[in-house]
Amino acid sequence: MNKTNQKIGNYRYRILALLMFATTINYFDRSIIGVLAPTLEKMFDWTNSDYAFIMISFKVAYALGMLLMGGVIDRLGTKKGYTLSIGIWSVFGMLHALVRPGFSVIGFAAARFGLGFGESGNFPAAIKTTAEWFPKKDRAFATGLFNAATSIGAIAAPFVVGWIVHKDGKNWQIPFLITGALSAIWVFLWFRMYKKPAVHPKVSKEELAYIQSDSETENEEKLPWSSVFNKRQTWAFALAKVTDAVWWFYLFWGAKFLAVTFNVDIKNIALPFFVIYILADGGSILGGYLSGVFIRKGWSVNKARKITLLICALIILPVSFVAITESKWIAIFLIGLGAAGHQAWSANIFTLVSDVFPRKATASVVGIGGMIGAVAGIVADAALGSVLDQAGNSGYFWAFLFAGSIYLIILGLVHLLMPKMTPLDENLKPITE
Repeated sequence: MNKTNQKIGNYRYRILALLMFATTINYFDRSIIGVLAPTLEKMFDWTNSDYAFIMISFKVAYALGMLLMGGVIDRLGTKKGYTLSIGIWSVFGMLHALVRPGFSVIGFAAARFGLGFGESGNFPAAIKTTAEWFPKKDRAFATGLFNAATSIGAIAAPFVVGWIVHKDGKNWQIPFLITGALSAIWVFLWFRMYKKPAVHPKVSKEELAYIQSDSETENEEKLPWSSVFNKRQTWAFALAKVTDAVWWFYLFWGAKFLAVTFNVDIKNIALPFFVIYILADGGSILGGYLSGVFIRKGWSVNKARKITLLICALIILPVSFVAITESKWIAIFLIGLGAAGHQAWSANIFTLVSDVFPRKATASVVGIGGMIGAVAGIVADAALGSVLDQAGNSGYFWAFLFAGSIYLIILGLVHLLMPKMTPLDENLKPITE
């Protein structure tokens, strides 16, 4: 730690560590079924369409939750709203373990629905917390760090599943139960450590001044949840979140693709997932850091964010060729490259919200965008499940082609909707120089 940081103080990084912990739990819980999918399909005799239905139930709840939880978190505040979210997803995560073969599809769909609704609160709460605790010039990097925890959770899942679950599926319930204990620890730490920076006894005057150094002072008046709906900036972010469908394709269908294409089973999936998600981690951190470097060079926030997004989109393009390669490790590397580009993209589009909107509206806007991303995932799951059942594994060709090309198209449309990224004040009016 350098002398400047010692003088300013760094309590904000303890809060960031809690965001990383929560996001790790979130994605560990979310990823378990994707790792177990080839095994559960054999145990319960699921078709691709059955599996798609279970994934869709998660995303329907996630879409509804995103639409509602963002507004709830803005109303309740970060401390209570985040706790509500993690409590819901932890209970339904553990309920997966109670599903029995006679009603496996409906049972898993119901558990995934509750899980999706609870998990929908994680990113609105985390982005709101980042906007409260970090200045604009540091937010993309901070977002990249906690967003990297998605990959930590996704990496942990195959190792834990491979260690505990047998090839025949014995002990499949145990991984779903682990997150309950982790969540209880997180809630204890969150309630003990979290207050807003302005009233936190452990935040120095120097650190508070740094946190508020490039942000407008806001009043405490609540904004109506509906007030962000008629803003083009809201829909620019929502459009950028359509790419969530690609990330969920990697997360929930990646193990199935590797199983049917390269015979990667539950005992061998850990290393491929480690490679994919360690690359994704690097992308998340570097993507957030890069736009901050551009801003420190004197670039406008608009230019810095969009040039970084363009670099991300170009890095992702080669994933289009995954389905036509005959090499397992080339395929894994290309998926990892796509995941790295997506996470760098994600860190920057989340930051677009706090760049443009006042802090008290960020969770609502993130929620609306997350809802659109979930709807895109629902459409993609339904289409892929149907194509795979009817046309066989050739359906993965079109999935990866979409995954590689959609980002450039989306970026062009985002620029048309929000060409200048003019910030909005606490009443959602443009701030003029």
